[in-house]
Amino acid sequence: MSIVDGLVADLTDESGELDELVAGLDDSAWRMPTPAPGWTIAHQIGHLAWTDKVAAIAATDPDGFAAVLEEGSTNPTGFVDAAAEEAAAAPPARILADWRAARARLADALRGVPDGVKIPWFGPPMSAASMATARLMETWAHGLDVADTLGVTRAATDRIKGVVHIGVRTRDFAYMVNGLTAPADPFRYVITAPSGDLWTWGPDDASDVIRGSAVDFCQLVTQRRAIADLDLDIVGGEAHRWSGIAQSFAGPPGAGRQPRRDPAEANRQ
Repeated sequence: MSIVDGLVADLTDESGELDELVAGLDDSAWRMPTPAPGWTIAHQIGHLAWTDKVAAIAATDPDGFAAVLEEGSTNPTGFVDAAAEEAAAAPPARILADWRAARARLADALRGVPDGVKIPWFGPPMSAASMATARLMETWAHGLDVADTLGVTRAATDRIKGVVHIGVRTRDFAYMVNGLTAPADPFRYVITAPSGDLWTWGPDDASDVIRGSAVDFCQLVTQRRAIADLDLDIVGGEAHRWSGIAQSFAGPPGAGRQPRRDPAEANRQ
């Protein structure tokens, strides 16, 4: 199995588990508000359907993707939210059907991208492997929002490594979108996989180190949990500064989430 095939398989499995979570919901549940302000479950799934559809266009039809960019240029800071709003207005069965069709088309498209070809995107162009990883990251993050809304804890799997990887790779991006200069020296990341394996990035002698579980690290970089709610060992001034701005998703700085528990209580534990 190629790297792209493996990543597409992970994305397919991640999407399938989220699909199972929402497929049996009634219409009222689809309208439940999620932790993302202003977004219901319908918005979350509608957004994934739209983004997977656009990613498939980008991978197969560069001119068609250029038209999407041109359409979005009239509302550059809000057209993604506008697309989610439009998608969420449809009946839940239609939203789910659209997402299933979009993600199947995207999987086929990514497997067909020739080696060395870059896919145009809203930021820098990406390889098929990078696009699959980015879609895995976003699917995981929005899936967490849905699970939180339903009061469900999803079992973690080692496919989360793709989310960890993109969190590590976007370190300097987080500084940039916040108007800050990234440090010259790399960080050390020591991340414990759900299986218990140890995943590491960066030099052994780095001054700034982040240690902890893959799930907590991914919740940090996708801004799904406040730092006070995470059990991460963060060493070094730059690592602490980065932990307050970490962002693995494209776009302007995210607002993050409010702590679920009192920081003083967390510090006593």
